[in-house]
Amino acid sequence: MAAAGSGPGGGGGGSSGAVRALALVLQDEARPGGYCSGDTVRGRVLLELAGPLPLRGLRLEAAGRARVAWGEAAAAAGGGAAPGGTGGAAAAGPVGPRREAEVRYLDVRQSLLREPRGGEESLVLSDGRHEFPFSFQLPQEPLVTSFTGKYGSIQYYVKAILERPAAPDQSVQTELQVISHIDVNSPALLTPVLRSQEKMVGCWFFTSGPVSLSAKIERKGYCNGEAIPIYAEIENCSSRLIVPKAAIFQTQTYLASGKTKSFRQMVANVRGNHIASGSTDTWNGKTLKIPPVSPSILDCCIIRVEYSLAVYIHIPGAKKLMIEMPLVIGTIPCISFSSRNSSMTSQFSVDMSWLALTLPEHPEAPPNYADVVSEEEFSRHVPAYPPPIDCEEQLCCPVFAYIQEFRFQPPPLYSEVDPHPTDVEEVQPVSFML
Repeated sequence: MAAAGSGPGGGGGGSSGAVRALALVLQDEARPGGYCSGDTVRGRVLLELAGPLPLRGLRLEAAGRARVAWGEAAAAAGGGAAPGGTGGAAAAGPVGPRREAEVRYLDVRQSLLREPRGGEESLVLSDGRHEFPFSFQLPQEPLVTSFTGKYGSIQYYVKAILERPAAPDQSVQTELQVISHIDVNSPALLTPVLRSQEKMVGCWFFTSGPVSLSAKIERKGYCNGEAIPIYAEIENCSSRLIVPKAAIFQTQTYLASGKTKSFRQMVANVRGNHIASGSTDTWNGKTLKIPPVSPSILDCCIIRVEYSLAVYIHIPGAKKLMIEMPLVIGTIPCISFSSRNSSMTSQFSVDMSWLALTLPEHPEAPPNYADVVSEEEFSRHVPAYPPPIDCEEQLCCPVFAYIQEFRFQPPPLYSEVDPHPTDVEEVQPVSFML
């Protein structure tokens, strides 16, 4: 972002010096989106002289204002349209009172070069190129987004003023693009919007039947470049051929001297197929892309910029049936696909949390039985092994007695080496039945 100005100095001739060029360059001229509240604006003023030039000073001004102005037509003019533009050029015929309002958001003044005080010495700059760096911080309070509309504007600018003793002041300015971010991930903007309406088509008692319309959008907040999926159901019980349509409208509202002025325009639209009498149609996510428009402005007391999505039906010979749903055009896009997907993602992350646990490389050996049980209990529950008995005698022993004998036996000692290795690995053939 840069601006430059050039012109002759007040001295005229080359001996007294002249201003070849006066320019103002911002350091972050390629900043995407613009500046926000609390940002630091840096840049430099470039001055090129053709010969020595006496000066009184060089100062910097930064300002931001919202301005509204329009002229109202007198009642005798038959309610004619008000003049357009922020200046409000006079319309033909009687003109009523002029409405004006202004709100200031930024006011910064800096001295980059000052004339010496208390002496007869004057400030003289030599010929050649001079640079004067500057920096200032934007207020921490929320600033309103830059905007230019039908009857008003919100503008921010930086201005460098060169003061000379024998010539008019020379100035150059550049515009600051300021943006107030709107996050569409807020809960209020993620809620779906649903509307429905019905209209009876006909004249007097010659009715042909109703036309019903219901429409829904998944959320209220969107950003530039996004496509809005529209879900709608249209039922045509009339005797006429109808056409469903959808459009995005921008409404600018201005307030001055207790009066309001509105301007409404269509910024995007889409058309559906014709629906014959006795038929229905369904929009299962018909998309309408948002063009590059200004974000919603809801925090200025004299200018408001609002958006709405209208789904309407054109009915020949009758007024159209329209449903309007509020929209907020934000600057920070939605990061979740839908509430359902986000809930499924959260469940998946909870269910799969065990994957974060890591298993040790070498499993820990279980404790020894004698270390866990006391010595007295160990001696009571672990009697001496009985002498071996014959197989016939073992088979005659009750099974319960055999189990009781080994009930409190200690487990074998843990070892990672097989205590009874086999010398020859047994391999059995395996056959598969197909």
